[in-house]
Amino acid sequence: MGAQRWIVVGLGNPEAEYGGSRHNIGADTVRRLAARVGATFKPHKKAQAQVADGWDAPGGTPLSLVVPFGYYNTSGGPVQQAMAFYKVPQERLIVVHDDIDLAVASLRLKRGGGTAGNNGIKDIQRRIGGPEFFRLRIGVGRPPGRMDPADYVLKRFSAKERDEIDVTVERACDALLDLIAHGLETAQNRHH
Repeated sequence: MGAQRWIVVGLGNPEAEYGGSRHNIGADTVRRLAARVGATFKPHKKAQAQVADGWDAPGGTPLSLVVPFGYYNTSGGPVQQAMAFYKVPQERLIVVHDDIDLAVASLRLKRGGGTAGNNGIKDIQRRIGGPEFFRLRIGVGRPPGRMDPADYVLKRFSAKERDEIDVTVERACDALLDLIAHGLETAQNRHH
């Protein structure tokens, strides 16, 4: 089942309380991608997550789009469970998440590397046994003044930022589809 399939995970906190926040931009992107490819989210029986199964294009590559239940910093369990269920290796996993070290609305794709203090990525690496998965980092900017970064990422985007972020989510979906269809280098050249 997993030979061709990709898993795309969007990190975030529970939508009821944290919907629209900076920390939920990964989950927002994966939800938007599901709508774009015509996939519907359902609670998954084996993974603690909402999962939407579909294809990147008609007759194309199978995708499992995953938004973990629970909190951002404990995403590793649901990711591990989804990978085990679908028999997908790290090389076909993409994690979409916010990054305060990138300017608002910028995108960066990479494979592997460190965690840069991101507790969600740390938990995923710990649970799946390594860092060799792809990441799409979406810039949310640095907190103003002396605001604690943990408080900043839980805040919603300002009205001024929202239009730009909505466009960025669409661009992020394009980047994910390019990564799956054409590989990392091509996707980086198009979207960085």
